[in-house]
Amino acid sequence: MTVGADAGIAHREAVDAVRRGLAELPPDAPVRLRKKTSNLFRFRDGGGGLAVDGLDRVLSVDPVARTADVAGMTTYSDLVAATLPHGLMPLVVPQLKTITLGGAVVGLGIESTSFRDGLPHESVIEADVLTGTGEILSTVDHPDLLAGLPNSYGTLGYALRLRIELAPVRPFVRLRHIRFDTAEETATALAEITATGRWAGERVDFCDGTVFSPQEHHLSLGEMVDTAPYLSDYTGQGIYYRSIQDRDTDFLTIHDYLWRWDTDWFWCSRALGVQNPAVRRLWPSRYRRSDVYRRLVALDRRLGLSQALARRNGAAGVEPIIQDVEVPVDRLPGFLEFFHREIGISPVWLCPLKQRDGRAWPLYPLDPATTYVNVGFWSDAELAPGQAPDHHNRRIEEVLMDLDGHKSLYSTSSYRREEFDALYGGATYRELKARYDPDGRLPDLYTKTVTG
Repeated sequence: MTVGADAGIAHREAVDAVRRGLAELPPDAPVRLRKKTSNLFRFRDGGGGLAVDGLDRVLSVDPVARTADVAGMTTYSDLVAATLPHGLMPLVVPQLKTITLGGAVVGLGIESTSFRDGLPHESVIEADVLTGTGEILSTVDHPDLLAGLPNSYGTLGYALRLRIELAPVRPFVRLRHIRFDTAEETATALAEITATGRWAGERVDFCDGTVFSPQEHHLSLGEMVDTAPYLSDYTGQGIYYRSIQDRDTDFLTIHDYLWRWDTDWFWCSRALGVQNPAVRRLWPSRYRRSDVYRRLVALDRRLGLSQALARRNGAAGVEPIIQDVEVPVDRLPGFLEFFHREIGISPVWLCPLKQRDGRAWPLYPLDPATTYVNVGFWSDAELAPGQAPDHHNRRIEEVLMDLDGHKSLYSTSSYRREEFDALYGGATYRELKARYDPDGRLPDLYTKTVTG
């Protein structure tokens, strides 16, 4: 087992500090984390919060047991940097570097291994959680707390330490970009890959997709290999998602594959001009990353620049549509048909998902026997005169409910309370809330994710 110097002592000191910080807050003070970065798109005013300094390190990696002990605010960038030298990676590595392990567990995360390994919380073996009562509880003794963490968004407690499973890797990834003309063909292929782990007779270790139009769908299938005839680099002038249309086969290091989306935040950097070759050459490479772009989006929201520009061009305004949703694979064509017709954003991201086992995760209940497809779309849509500010997001929610789908709660949500409770385990949540935060020190889930 590898252990960083004095990591255990430093972690205990950080845990004591955050516990004291919670105890010192006035009983009626809002409790939230003071984090350096965030991947949420529910922007809020005000500062303050509970300091979590020191809870951002990998505590140990056990290459024999294939596990890691990790502080809750550790970014996946730091986690991957600690595990890859051992030939290991977390089972699911969300695609943006500054997503934290604790954030991916309580707020969900997904990536191209999810067709086989589910969501990040499914590979958590145990966790230490600071609850609203100020207690630090082990999920070994409180399995219901572990089951309730996913999709709780810190409203039941904060994960201070997590022990997770790791998976072996090879040094390189060979990519095949397969084009399909219809959503029906794409859905059929995703179902087959999820069921068999293979496509056209070859092993599939990673699977995701990109939809450029109703007539152009690409699945990107990765296989880990020991050698590569060449290596592509999409951290400079090259843009990864453009390569999907331009080449049938590609090779990346395992490190660059895991972070292939971060340099351009999928394709969202184009709205900021970063994909313009002249701008790209002048934009320092250290600032070509998703957390920088998010800060620019936050600035735009505060200043209202996009809204003013839309009104100047004759629209009633723009509605940010930054969402990840899950639909059963056989209903993917229906969802995409609606999305192209009414929303019109492109490209969109596809990622197949199936739970690893039959365990219940009550606050984000998925059918273990069903293959789902995550559809990700991140842009603005113009509003017509008379449309509500959340018109498009509400339509997406209505269609999802008709298709037995779900959506993540990291961004705008408009669900009515009864809809929310039915979709996200309302009765179970209230039981857990009464057990682990009886005085309501932490926010309520519906209030935090919907009404603000």
